[in-house]
Amino acid sequence: MSTQSTQSQSAPAAQNSPPPMASTIEAGAGCPPGLENGPVYLDYNGTTPVDTRVVDALLPYLHTHFGNPSSSHYYGQEPAAALARARTLVARLLNTSGEHITFTGSGSEADALAIRGSAAAAKAAGNLAPHLITQATEHPAVLAACHDAARSFGGRVTVLPVDEHGLVRAADLRDALGPDTVLVSIMHANNETGVVQPIAELTAIAHQHGVLVHTDAAQSVAKIPVDVTALDVDLLTLVGHKMYAPKGIAALYLRDPGLALEPIVGGGGQEHGRRAGTENVPYAVALGAAADLAGADLAAGSPARLSLLRERLFQQLDDALAGRVLLNGHPQHRLPHVLNISIEGTRAHELLPACPQLAASAGSACHAGLQAPSPVLTAMGYPPERALAALRLTLGRWSTTSDVDRAAAQIISAAA
Repeated sequence: MSTQSTQSQSAPAAQNSPPPMASTIEAGAGCPPGLENGPVYLDYNGTTPVDTRVVDALLPYLHTHFGNPSSSHYYGQEPAAALARARTLVARLLNTSGEHITFTGSGSEADALAIRGSAAAAKAAGNLAPHLITQATEHPAVLAACHDAARSFGGRVTVLPVDEHGLVRAADLRDALGPDTVLVSIMHANNETGVVQPIAELTAIAHQHGVLVHTDAAQSVAKIPVDVTALDVDLLTLVGHKMYAPKGIAALYLRDPGLALEPIVGGGGQEHGRRAGTENVPYAVALGAAADLAGADLAAGSPARLSLLRERLFQQLDDALAGRVLLNGHPQHRLPHVLNISIEGTRAHELLPACPQLAASAGSACHAGLQAPSPVLTAMGYPPERALAALRLTLGRWSTTSDVDRAAAQIISAAA
């Protein structure tokens, strides 16, 4: 369904590309107070602290510019213009334009809109059993949305296997595609291992069969350059709290703004009819500010900086615990800030409490506390003892050499 929005989003100033907030990311700039004296934070994949510059950008829209952006009077004009500016900033990070961006309340909602929306639209168009394809190490939000859509619309789901590095094989996707396939949803980068999928290659295969492709890029956007033109995807999810904006804001990119996509929230027709409800202007502004800062961060070389820190951390652990440290995931095709390792003879749920000055995780925050082997590592064929020993150590904007050295010392002591 392609429904025109009833809101007033147009403003002369919003038609121009906004200036960047910062040309470079200075060391320590934007660091929130909560990181200054606490344990070493190596759980940036779980969530990122909100950059203080993002907070500064959103605050005026909580009080001074409080109006409803759909209102035609004075108090709605600046919120409407700010919403449009934020949309442009998010789009610019992806190398696209604002009309391709739909704001949502979370990454899970954006995933559901892409997946359920595609299946519902296909069913309405006459596909009585819409077929969805995903893969075994996918985020739970995507897996749940696929299975829920299949139940709701009488379809089916194919879950592709991955190899020992966590990569989807092109041949497996090619074999799974059929005349009733509606959508392929494969994440850009894994939230536990950081493994980056060959999305452009997989997309080309799906498009040969006329099938749409969605990718959950929550962990990759702002960490590495993500260009939707190069990836050639039809739908892409990005998430605010993975890129130094608050929790509760995300976005879905649509290559075709007129794509038939049934909304999962109906009502007033906001977000071009795809997501009803008065827009969360302060958080949309925050996401736009975070996207702008991310662009400057990438241009300043943040991937290379984080990769050096990650390798420093791995080398210290490997040197001190010779023969016991196993790398989980692909040695090259992974995000620069993610280190997932297993230390033989340990269990993560026992080792981490022995590191009180380290904040890290045993895997996805969605599975925290289960003390069960990671479904991601299990799908990659790792034995239970290796999966149970896995540590996910993820760096970010304010990680330093000192942080890495302190974290390594704690892990080494606990593992010994």
